[in-house]
Amino acid sequence: MKLQKLLENLHLLVPFQGEDLEISSIENDNRKVQEGSLFICIKGYTVDGHDFAESAVEKGAAAILAERPLSIDVPVILVKNTTRAMAVLADSFYEQPTKKLHLIGITGTNGKTTTSHLIEKIFADAGQKTGLIGTMYTKIADKTIETKNTTPESLTLQKTFQQMVEAGVDIAVMEVSSHALDLGRVHGCDYDVAVFTNLTQDHLDYHITMDEYKRAKSLLFAQLGNTFDPHKPKFAVLNADDPATDMYGRSTAAHVVTYGIDKEADIKAENIQMTSAGTNFDLIVQTEKYPISMQLIGKFSVYNVLASIAASLVSGIEITAVIKSIETVPGVAGRFELVNAGQDFTVIVDYAHTPDSLENVLKTIQHFAKKKVFVIVGCGGDRDRTKRPLMAQIACKWASDPILTSDNPRSEDPLAILKEMEAGVQGAEYRIIPDRKEAINTAIQQASEGDVILIAGKGHETYQIIGNVVHDFDDRLVAREAIEGR
Repeated sequence: MKLQKLLENLHLLVPFQGEDLEISSIENDNRKVQEGSLFICIKGYTVDGHDFAESAVEKGAAAILAERPLSIDVPVILVKNTTRAMAVLADSFYEQPTKKLHLIGITGTNGKTTTSHLIEKIFADAGQKTGLIGTMYTKIADKTIETKNTTPESLTLQKTFQQMVEAGVDIAVMEVSSHALDLGRVHGCDYDVAVFTNLTQDHLDYHITMDEYKRAKSLLFAQLGNTFDPHKPKFAVLNADDPATDMYGRSTAAHVVTYGIDKEADIKAENIQMTSAGTNFDLIVQTEKYPISMQLIGKFSVYNVLASIAASLVSGIEITAVIKSIETVPGVAGRFELVNAGQDFTVIVDYAHTPDSLENVLKTIQHFAKKKVFVIVGCGGDRDRTKRPLMAQIACKWASDPILTSDNPRSEDPLAILKEMEAGVQGAEYRIIPDRKEAINTAIQQASEGDVILIAGKGHETYQIIGNVVHDFDDRLVAREAIEGR
C-alpha cells in the first residue's frame, strides 16, 4: 500500500509532504521489521519504541511513525499518540476487515471464555465458518494459534481479522477485556453484537476503582455506533440481573436485548434444576417456552448459555438450531472441568480467580456434594491485592477443607501473598501449603468416597509463573497423576 493512501484516515494537522513510498507491512516490534515496513514507535510501560527506531531503519524500515522528532535517514511522521494512530493505520492497511465479518464482542468479569466458545459452536453447528479470539487461543477457521493477551493489540487484531476474511470466515467471536477497551486496542473494530456477562471485582491493580472498571467496559457498547442500518443492525446483549446493565443500556444507541434469571428479561431461564451430570431449565423467549437439558453445570453456566442464545438469535440463528447446539456442548477446557481417573470422589478444575467466580463455583458444588468439599486456591502475584483476603474468606465459607496455596506468584514472594489472603480468615479453619503440586496431592490423598475437590484459579493454563521463570504446570495433569498414584 502507498504511504499517502495509508495515512488518509489519520487526518494529520500537517500533511505528510514526503515521497509516496510503498509500504510492505506495519510493525511495532523492530525485530519483525522488513524491507519497506512502516515502524510505529510505541511508548510502553517498560520500553520505548522510539529507542528502537534506528534499529528498525537498519532492518529496512521505509518510514517511522513517532511522537517526537528523530534523527534518522527515513521519513518520520509525527502524531500526538502513536497507539491511537496504530489502530487507524492497522484498520486501513488490512482494508477494514471487520466490515466484512459478523463480529460479536463479549465483555464482563466472568464468563467471557465460555460464552465465546458457546457462540462459536452454535454458529459452527449452523454451518458457518467461524473465527475466535480469546484467553485460550485464536482460531481462524480450522487453524488454532496460541495467544498472549485476552484481547491482542490493534495491529495484531486487525491482521488476524484479515486472515479470517482470507480464510472465508463468516463470523468472528472475541473476548474484549477492560484493558483492551481502555487502551484502545479495539479501535476500528466494527462490532455487530456486544455482549455483557457480569461485573464483579477484578483488575483493580489497573483500574484502581470499580467505577473506572465499570466505565471501561461501557466503551464496548458506546462504540457500537450512533446510526441505524437495517442491513447491518447493531445489538447490545445485556444481563438484566446485573446492576451495571442500566449504565450499559444508556451507553449505547444499539438495540438492547436482555437476558436473565431473577428479573424480567427478553430471554429468561426458569425452573432451573442442577445435578452433578448437568442442568435442566425452561428457556423463555418472550412468550415461548423451550425445555433445555444441557451437560454444563451451575447457575453461572445458565447465564453464559442465555447470553449465547441471545447473541445467536439476534444474529439470525433459528431457535431450534441454537437449542440443539447448546444441548450437545460437553464443556469448555478449564471451566468446571472434571478430572476422572476412576476415583470414587469428584475432582473439578476451574479458572475461578475472582471472588465472585469462586463463590459461584463453590455454591454450585453444594448442590451435589454429599460429604467434604476441598478447595485449593491461591492468588496471582502482581495483580489486584485487594481481592486476596476475599478469596480466602469465600474458600473458608463454602468449603469444609480449604487449602491456601500459590497461583502464579510472578515477581512477588508466594508467602507474602498467602499472608495477605490469611488476613481475611483469622480464626477460621484452613491449611496453608505453598507448593501447589503438594497442595493438590494432599487433597487427593485425603479425599474419600463422595468428597469433592475444587482446584481453582488456573483452569486451562499449562504453566506456573514463579519469578521470571515459566514452569510447565497443568492442574488437570497434576491431579490425574495424583489420583493414579494413590
